[in-house]
Amino acid sequence: MTELPVPGRPARLPRRALLRGGAAAGALLGLAACAGPEPPAAPSPLPAGPSQLASPAPSSAPGDAPASPEAAGAAPPATPQGPAAELVRAHSGRPEVALTFHGAGTRALDRKVLEALAHGGAQVTVLAVGTWLAQYPDAAKMVLDLGHELGNHTWSHRTMARLSVADQRTEIERCRDRIATLTGGPGAFFRQSAAQHATAEQLRLAGAAGYPRALSYDLDSLDWTDPGPATVCAQLRKATAGSVVSMHLGHQGTLTAIPQILADLDSRGLRPVTATQLFA
Repeated sequence: MTELPVPGRPARLPRRALLRGGAAAGALLGLAACAGPEPPAAPSPLPAGPSQLASPAPSSAPGDAPASPEAAGAAPPATPQGPAAELVRAHSGRPEVALTFHGAGTRALDRKVLEALAHGGAQVTVLAVGTWLAQYPDAAKMVLDLGHELGNHTWSHRTMARLSVADQRTEIERCRDRIATLTGGPGAFFRQSAAQHATAEQLRLAGAAGYPRALSYDLDSLDWTDPGPATVCAQLRKATAGSVVSMHLGHQGTLTAIPQILADLDSRGLRPVTATQLFA
């Protein structure tokens, strides 16, 4: 018997239609269950570029020590490579010398030294001690703004030969990270502390830290002993084309000697340039 529709109430489907619809739905659900889960979509390919060449930084294991504050925000260091090459003096034949400075001291005196050099037409290389950069965060900018270049002279200028390999690595890398935080790069060179020449171990560690060249020297100005401006000037007269001279910020005698040093170099036709330019 056919049920008549009641005004105002939705029409009811016949019982046979409901049964047929339920059977069809059940069949569809059974087919879907047999098909199994849909395979995950393949990840979208990354755009090709230099970033794909670098390995991602490993995450710290639960027992690892946290990174030093200097490393926070630092630019990634250069890819580790073989041992650094030690540079002692240049053999280009050009009439140039590199005045290279231990970067430490008081900011006011250091600025006077760097300004005197710049005003005298000299561009120099400052191998910064990390603790100096920590004490005076604007020192790196001061060096670069005056036309000089910056390098790594270890974190705290300890006697490297007396340190364990791990401590030597820390001295190099901690200063590198500080320079990178301040300037965006690790600095032009690494120089070992408290020694004229780098050891084979230090060259290996410097290379692994991203420095292809370690900057030693062939002439010590002795200004760090505060012998007086006359002695410092006498030492600088030993410089010849290609010499790399070790000098120090933070010493009044060095500041006093600069005009005479530059005049003497000029009289002998020698031009003070950065170490990068000397070895170009």
